[in-house]
Amino acid sequence: MSAFRLSSNVFAVPSANAFTDRCRLAERLGYDTVFAADHLGAPAPFPVLVAAAAATERLRVGTLVLNVPFWNPALLAREIATADLLTGGRLEVGLGAGHMKWEFDAAGIPFERFGARTARLAETITELGRWFRAEDTRPLPGGAPPLPVQKKGFGGYGPPLIVGGTGDRVLRIAAEHADIVSIAGAYQVKNADPGTFRLGTAAETDERVAFTRALAGPRAAGIEWHTLIQLVVETDDRAAKAEELSARVGMPAAEVLECPFLLFGTADEMAAQLSRQRERWGFSYLTVHDPYLEAFAPVIAALRG
Repeated sequence: MSAFRLSSNVFAVPSANAFTDRCRLAERLGYDTVFAADHLGAPAPFPVLVAAAAATERLRVGTLVLNVPFWNPALLAREIATADLLTGGRLEVGLGAGHMKWEFDAAGIPFERFGARTARLAETITELGRWFRAEDTRPLPGGAPPLPVQKKGFGGYGPPLIVGGTGDRVLRIAAEHADIVSIAGAYQVKNADPGTFRLGTAAETDERVAFTRALAGPRAAGIEWHTLIQLVVETDDRAAKAEELSARVGMPAAEVLECPFLLFGTADEMAAQLSRQRERWGFSYLTVHDPYLEAFAPVIAALRG
């Protein structure tokens, strides 16, 4: 069974000092990775990751996840390789198909149908692998482009690759290519505007993990399984908190208690919940939102104590 890896994501960079202090705090609290998203309203991911690695000694850094339709593959390959060099090989690369239509509209980028966006995701993974192979690097008048330090993902030529989601098409890509598969907890609400989500249930997670494992075949045993926890609340009454959350998330309290994307209870109860989820789904790589960085710290201590 894989050891736990714990991570947090970056919501904002209020100042350079505040950000580096936050990264150092994460490292002291026992986190393994800091992730940056790729949303139009958030800081640019690669400068954030290079700064996070420079401010810390062992913290890995990654994208969760890059919005592939925003990027030209050749320029993205340059960004990834440079960031991997500057972080001393501590980079992990999460790639996604994009889902927030307003970002595309604001940036003046066409919001293609989901099938076209997932096709672009698969094509970009293949193209990045080609750019990371020294023997295939295009001869450029300005010199040879940088190559990643790590040789794990992208067919063994780049940093570890994270792909995840809930839909069949994205999970097929994850099963075929990813070193780390992220089973997402946010499901697009049918017949609602793009970006309108609901939380997935434990039963849906059973089905999505089984679907992806079956597609991965022999690869499944070597995949690291990841998920993003949407809420962390310390309480000594899990039943009462489940009732309270039920109305907020539109899910019966009994399902709230089983939901892998909501974490609540005492530190020991939350640690026990995560251990059960690792046995059930394989989730050993966990990310919490930045506002829960300190609230999750006692759980890290319980998991590793």
